[in-house]
Amino acid sequence: MRQLSTPPPSGAQYELRNGEQRAVVVEVGGGLRSYEVGGRRILDGYGSDEICGGGRGQPLLPWPNRIYDGRYEWQGKSLQLDISEFAAGNAIHGLTRWRNWTGVMHDPRRVSLTHALHPSPGYPFSLDLEISYELVADGLVVQTRARNRSTEACPYGIGFHPYLSPPRAEVVDDCFLELPASVRLITDQRGIPYSSEPVDGTPYDFRAPRELGNLVLDTCFTNLARGADGNAVVAIVGPGRGGVTRLWFDGAYPYVMVYSGDTLPQRQRRRGLAVEPMSCAPNAFASGAGLVALEPGEEHLARWGISPA
Repeated sequence: MRQLSTPPPSGAQYELRNGEQRAVVVEVGGGLRSYEVGGRRILDGYGSDEICGGGRGQPLLPWPNRIYDGRYEWQGKSLQLDISEFAAGNAIHGLTRWRNWTGVMHDPRRVSLTHALHPSPGYPFSLDLEISYELVADGLVVQTRARNRSTEACPYGIGFHPYLSPPRAEVVDDCFLELPASVRLITDQRGIPYSSEPVDGTPYDFRAPRELGNLVLDTCFTNLARGADGNAVVAIVGPGRGGVTRLWFDGAYPYVMVYSGDTLPQRQRRRGLAVEPMSCAPNAFASGAGLVALEPGEEHLARWGISPA
């Protein structure tokens, strides 16, 4: 009897190489499974024989983070999404992270994947989605393009969920974090924002690099300082200021979520720092904070990347 081979849980594997850089992009969710430079893990990813856990490297479409009770109003209609964060009763991280994406272009340094999101009861809109990953001379660049194929405007948001490995350390506690945000959102026990506050004088002010210590983060930041190129940069620096990884994102991402992984399974806790660029705030489908109203035929373009050193 012919023995069937078992495919990886994350589907087809698209390997990218450029010099000492190596990354693997996957079919399931269109996510980034791993990224390393010179044998150093830049991302705390997962193995080819594992199911993605904790959202590692997943794109979050057509919304990032949580929607309270999965309910929202759009153009006079009440819509109900499936509850996917059962303990808190929220809809979380969109609709595409467990769906298959199609590789439409793959060369040694770049891959592009597409997904057609068809209407469903909770999200009755059509989107053409494309993500490209490219290894350039100084790091990784990720670009996402979304086009509304519906006959009416649709609500839209995007986020990504990479975990940055702590440089030269086993856990993030001994690392320094630099985060150019002057405001953080305050959330309830279900992770839904109800207020905001300046970070001045609080444990959440990382505008100058500061040791993370045992601070627990599952926090959304905004009011981001940006460089002349329009990008905001979050940096994690190893103990003794040894080794640094920078994650940058363009103006399409006015929010960033930082998560220290304290609710993950024990063996994964604080092993990586999730730095999640987001185009909108948590619960944006209900609150409208940062939400994009994508008109018929309109496209939304967003870019982020990682620069290891």
